[in-house]
Amino acid sequence: MLKLTIPEIIRRIRNKECFEAVAVDQSFRIKIRDYVPYVCTAIHDGGNFRDELKLKTALSDYERWYEEDPHTADFISSLPIVLVGMDSRFEYDLNREPATAVYKDAWGKKVWSKPLTKSERERSLKKHANYYRVTEALVGKLEELFDGCVVYDMHSYNYKRWDREVPVFNIGTERINNEKFGAIAESWRQELDNIEIPDIPSEAHINDVFYGRGYNLQFITERFDKTLVLATEVSKIYCDELTGVSFPAVVKELRNCLKTAILNHAQQFADEFTNWKHSSPSRLLPRDLEKTILKIDKELYHLVKNFELLNFVNPTNIAAERKKFFEARCTINPEFTYQPIEIDPFELKRQLYRLPTEHISDVSLQKLYESVISAYVDKVDMLSTLGTSKFLYNSLRYFGEPTKKDLRDAEFLMHLPAIASEKKHQPKLGTDEARAMFQEALDDYGFKAKIEVSSKMVADAMVLNQRKKVMLKKGARFTQKGLRYLVHHEIGVHMVTTMNSNTQPLRIFNLGLPVNTKTQEGLAVLAEYLSGNITLKRLKELGLRVLAIRMMCDGADFRAIYRFLVNNHQMDVHEAFNLVTRVVRGGGFTKDYLYLEGFGEVYKFWKNGNDLTPLLIGKTSLEHYDTIVELIDRGILKKPQYITRVFEHPRPEENDPIFSYIVSGIG
Repeated sequence: MLKLTIPEIIRRIRNKECFEAVAVDQSFRIKIRDYVPYVCTAIHDGGNFRDELKLKTALSDYERWYEEDPHTADFISSLPIVLVGMDSRFEYDLNREPATAVYKDAWGKKVWSKPLTKSERERSLKKHANYYRVTEALVGKLEELFDGCVVYDMHSYNYKRWDREVPVFNIGTERINNEKFGAIAESWRQELDNIEIPDIPSEAHINDVFYGRGYNLQFITERFDKTLVLATEVSKIYCDELTGVSFPAVVKELRNCLKTAILNHAQQFADEFTNWKHSSPSRLLPRDLEKTILKIDKELYHLVKNFELLNFVNPTNIAAERKKFFEARCTINPEFTYQPIEIDPFELKRQLYRLPTEHISDVSLQKLYESVISAYVDKVDMLSTLGTSKFLYNSLRYFGEPTKKDLRDAEFLMHLPAIASEKKHQPKLGTDEARAMFQEALDDYGFKAKIEVSSKMVADAMVLNQRKKVMLKKGARFTQKGLRYLVHHEIGVHMVTTMNSNTQPLRIFNLGLPVNTKTQEGLAVLAEYLSGNITLKRLKELGLRVLAIRMMCDGADFRAIYRFLVNNHQMDVHEAFNLVTRVVRGGGFTKDYLYLEGFGEVYKFWKNGNDLTPLLIGKTSLEHYDTIVELIDRGILKKPQYITRVFEHPRPEENDPIFSYIVSGIG
């Protein structure tokens, strides 16, 4: 980080430069990643104490920490303009006027064992004055640019010292212009009141514990009548104030919730009191990527770019084991083999965990990268146990298992009678016709990809994302409608998301967000439905996958699941073999139940009028939809270049009318 003098910091502000710097005397730091009509301050976050003062203090490190506001800078780190005090308030208190900023005693305790010299006191007060020189320049610039500004002045307090119930959030408004800003201050209280922190009751009050009498508010309010300062106290629910131990999960949750609350409120303030022209709160965030993120993204991609789980989990001897199985009249369990693993699982996990995600200041992006890294660690664990009984455990940990709702949906499909419009016997097409139809779709989208036929596949068709390759299973046979829905599934969604991910500045969307299978396969099956090519047989196949996985999780072997599919549901013997192979491969692969669950979730999401296109930027998941939209709005991510044709022009009416009822029953 840059070290700048006060005149240099002020010069950069006046020139509207974006920068991050610490004052040369280490008293405060400033971050301006974009000029927006709001500022966040954490003037009591720091605990620095000059060495010569440590010799004179009568207080221990803990006693000073107890009255400081640790982690308040963390709460606002995602925002674009931040001022953070780095010195302890026991050297000089930025929230007191200069005459009383250097304590003699505080909270009933004597601060100094020896009196400070005049020069020691003046040195501290000079830091105090420098901070406010920068504050005045910054707020003045923002009023000049936007004709108004709001300052979120973040503090914390020790709630256990009170003998009554006190709120998690307190806003002090006594010294603001309540005639002008009273209503917007109440809106800030409501935003804070809406924050939900797991297992912690949370309320926000105005002038309950503190009243907003601090010097930071006073200094700005006296000089700038178009700027509102919201002195906001957070009770120390995020640490044990009696021992000094922090609770990282609560800190992160507050960081995430306060980011959302500040953005929502700053947008409202900007609309009412400034000339800010943008309607999306996301535009109040930085529009550039931190160098830290780009570095982590590059390193993560380098580590796992060739890690395609399906490449390893597909058995290498399917054809031979299929032959043995049927020659033995379906009385033996296949013994599948797999290609050797080309990675060192322990070393890869170690390198993944070493990626410094804690240095990402934006909480949304930090959460995104941490979740992807954790997901890859789970997948590495899965791969390291390939072909063993532990593989199922790791698959369950990553993909999960069918819920009661999944089983109800599957049983619902199983009990549906045949649809008269679907012919039982239809002409079958081979891989030559399939290759031609897939190539036509690739040409239509303008994709350059290879189409390859392989005998080492379980699925009839699949896309290998990293290789930009469509794989067709040797000997596969397709109905006309079945081939069309596969094309919409594989090219219209999987290839589209792959190609879009290659245009993004962040490769994380090429690698895939955690358990993106559910959303991506949900989108792909939705494309089948919206193209008018869904069939009852297809939906029942997805339901049978759920039932088969449930049986496997309950201990059933290959033979038992196979007999269940053939005898109880009259499934074709070869199709049953393929389905059970998908389920038991690797030692128990639970991924396939997510197709039906994902379809139900994505269908409901689409039916409710939500825009699906943000999900097409890569291998995404609905869980992170809001973050993706935010990043697109900020211009950090590019809007998808390729859009699934049937998402733009859906034609579900081309299905048999009964499917609108069937699909609504799943969603």
